[in-house]
Amino acid sequence: MKLVIVGAGPSGIGLGILLKKLNFHDFIILEKEDIGASFLKWPKEMKLITPSFTGHGFGMLDLNALAPETSPAYTFGKEHLTGIEYAKYLQLLVSHYKLPVRKAYVKKVEKSDGLFQIYTEEQEIESTYLVWATGEYATPDLSPFEGSELCLHNSYVRSWIDLQGEEFTVIVGYESGIDAAYHLTQNNKNVTVISKSSPWKSPKADPSISLSPFTKERLEIADDTDRLEILEDVEVLKVSIVDGNYVLYLSDGTTPVSKTRPILATGFIPGVKQIHELFEWDNSKIVKLTLKDESTITPGLFLIGPNVKHQNVIFCYIYKFRQRFAVVAKEILNRSNITYPNEVFDIYRENNMYLDDLSCCEVNCEC
Repeated sequence: MKLVIVGAGPSGIGLGILLKKLNFHDFIILEKEDIGASFLKWPKEMKLITPSFTGHGFGMLDLNALAPETSPAYTFGKEHLTGIEYAKYLQLLVSHYKLPVRKAYVKKVEKSDGLFQIYTEEQEIESTYLVWATGEYATPDLSPFEGSELCLHNSYVRSWIDLQGEEFTVIVGYESGIDAAYHLTQNNKNVTVISKSSPWKSPKADPSISLSPFTKERLEIADDTDRLEILEDVEVLKVSIVDGNYVLYLSDGTTPVSKTRPILATGFIPGVKQIHELFEWDNSKIVKLTLKDESTITPGLFLIGPNVKHQNVIFCYIYKFRQRFAVVAKEILNRSNITYPNEVFDIYRENNMYLDDLSCCEVNCEC
């Protein structure tokens, strides 16, 4: 096998579609669960914060599309899709492009004699190249402080209406934290958000740094209910249980008490635990990559998806990381001396899906 892609989420499927368009078929996509599994596990009420819109005819590709001629907005008639809906979009793409998705859990990966040995539960697969596309949702950050195991990570919530109690505490006020607060207040719950920063005040236009407009709007709605309190610029250092209640020890010396299990909205860590040693790391959280998104210590191993970072450039949204599919695909095909139709890359570049110049990625808005 020339290439194995691990993960049938947006990045794995997006790269697979491009490879098919390039008439490259010597690859498989391994997925341990269902196609789009992470989206199927979202809380029922959660939606994509990036809006979908059918602006293709005017050179504006749907922000959540994974191929130039597709659009979730067209398929579902909605701007903000739920996780279940976006998973359906992914499944439609796999079917339409006849992608070779195989159900298999990768337990470990080794490399010897220039080839990767990929060990699944049922077999060993050998490949020349490996692309890791597992995303982050399956690896939540569960240990950001002492006692965090007492909390409930937001990724484990299937529906906010299922939570019992009248008062809730949400730890960290970024996208997922505000999403939790919004849905809880809409269910007539009183919510306290504890956040060590104030992303809703950030002047930055990049939603990787500040709150997205969609989330800011919902924060205003939650605030208007008078059921929301925000403790900003303060950090949770520890959580413990005292007399059946949850005590939160904050960096300002205060110790608020929560009667219900605190909601942990601390985000995720890179989903590369099976092959952690095949990458070089910066501060144990950021994967070091070459300019072609290849491991700096394991040639032939590439990373795509929300874990990709280059200096100050964060590719954590679909419309960002899809711009790197063409970079990785072209590098693999060139090294393999495989001919391909150059016009495919031209189409991807015209649709802002081929970003090979990282110097142009800053988001600057003056008004």
